[in-house]
Amino acid sequence: MNDTIIKEMPKQKDVETERQIAAKVLENISEGVIVTDIKGNILAVNPAFESVTGYLEAEVIGHNPRMFQSGIHGPSFYQEMWNSVLTFGKWQGEIWNKKKNGDVYPEWITISSIKDKLGEVTNFVAVFSDITDRKHAEEKLRQLAHFDSLTGVANRYTLNKHLNSLIETASKYNQQLAVLFLDLDRFKQINDTLGHNYGDLLLKEVSFRLKGLIKNKDLIARLGGDEFVIVLSNIKHPKEAVSVAEDVVEALSSSFILNHHEVYVTTSIGISLFPLDGSSLETLLRNADKAMYKAKSNGKNQFELYHEEMHNDESKQMKMEVHLRKALEQNEFFLVYQPQINLKTGNIIGIEALIRWKQHNQEVIPPSQFIPLAEETGLIVPISEWVMNQAFSDIQKIHLRGHSKMMVSINISALHFNQDHFLKSVATTLQHTNVHPHSVDFELTESMIMPNASETITKLVKLKKLGIKLSIDDFGTGYSSLSYLNRFPLDTLKIDKSFIKNINKYHDDSSIVEAIISIAHRLNLSVVAEGVESKKQISFLKAGGCDHIQGFYITKPLPFEELLDFLEYWDEDQIK
Repeated sequence: MNDTIIKEMPKQKDVETERQIAAKVLENISEGVIVTDIKGNILAVNPAFESVTGYLEAEVIGHNPRMFQSGIHGPSFYQEMWNSVLTFGKWQGEIWNKKKNGDVYPEWITISSIKDKLGEVTNFVAVFSDITDRKHAEEKLRQLAHFDSLTGVANRYTLNKHLNSLIETASKYNQQLAVLFLDLDRFKQINDTLGHNYGDLLLKEVSFRLKGLIKNKDLIARLGGDEFVIVLSNIKHPKEAVSVAEDVVEALSSSFILNHHEVYVTTSIGISLFPLDGSSLETLLRNADKAMYKAKSNGKNQFELYHEEMHNDESKQMKMEVHLRKALEQNEFFLVYQPQINLKTGNIIGIEALIRWKQHNQEVIPPSQFIPLAEETGLIVPISEWVMNQAFSDIQKIHLRGHSKMMVSINISALHFNQDHFLKSVATTLQHTNVHPHSVDFELTESMIMPNASETITKLVKLKKLGIKLSIDDFGTGYSSLSYLNRFPLDTLKIDKSFIKNINKYHDDSSIVEAIISIAHRLNLSVVAEGVESKKQISFLKAGGCDHIQGFYITKPLPFEELLDFLEYWDEDQIK
């Protein structure tokens, strides 16, 4: 055999082995592969190519890859791509191609040139993969990063970025913009009553309605919970912001249907304007937030424009909070008492304890100012503990003066009532002051006991076992759900003074009072009318069967020492 032939045989065998290995690799890799000649005609494809594109090998052999073009890229894109392949031997990047069924999809592709021993390009090889799933994942991550996952509106990050950009533009071109800060009224009650799933459904529905009111150039964002922000760009006049606020209030005032449950929710809105109310994102949001709280304090379901007085009010509130924190240790609180009279006998049967605050400068702060602040800061808990202890001590002194059947009524705050240690604290204070529990009446509000009725009933039953009497205060101003009254272990209903005020003027109010008295008696509850100021009111209440009264007609609330004198000189005939 020729020596040359013998020497070439191993080389041919090696080449054949390499080809077999290469073919096996192409057959099993997950990326699609296309091999073309120098003119771009397809010479071979692998099985993954068929899986990705939907084309069979026989359908593409001899054709140019131009048949896969989607039409998304222009001529300059392909020109730049092939210049890179021919100049550098390689191009890599994202490209959109078309499958056999017409679907357009993104590929990540690497195109390389193949050269012979002389350095001449003989073939091109493209290796690509379908990155549709990766694109979807990237889009989902982008959505999570920039949008609220529950409602689909912008999140806090996007709001900050967008609002900063709008402020820059507005500053540059002397434009105005508005920030509307929305907080839903009664959202917590719906959440607590129906559950968080219904709360989420409500937030989605609210977002849907808001989107229908906002133009493309404007932005809606959810800050979290039930707080939303609307940014109105390039407004010509503040009236535009007012108009949008009015539309939002109206849009949210109609009922929402949540899985066959009909619910109502309203909104309180605060508005700040650029540049009038601030030139930075933080200032505009803060001032809109202040205005929103003003809208809430004014009765909710409305809007307020920010004005400088709100800043002054806030400064005053901050100073008051500092003084309030020191008021207990500096012994600045004191109690006054308003007597309660039995309408049949004219006897004083009880007193209601009312807190007052006199600062060292002798200024008396009304409860309407400091009680909401105490509740907001949590100071209401230690203040309530002080009230309870002082009232128990005072009633014990009254008993020792010979008025052994006198009762003391104490208003209980929701925050204090919901403390884990509330029952233990009551029992300890009773023991410490040596007061009989039957001499104590706790006054609760409807809005306080209704949201978590089952838990409240358990706690009220334990109070009853201690011997404490229980009253519903300000009846008629909250839920007014008479069907629930028999579920609670109550002793007394107190009719709110707003109804008593007009019983001699308006038929509706007098009818409501008569109805409350009638129903209360059917449920074996006694009735106290608050805010009695005239003999005519007393005559009406007597005729209607009311049990007890209190109000300025009897006396204004009295400090303890004056109360002791009043108890001694009270004449029962004054109301007969």
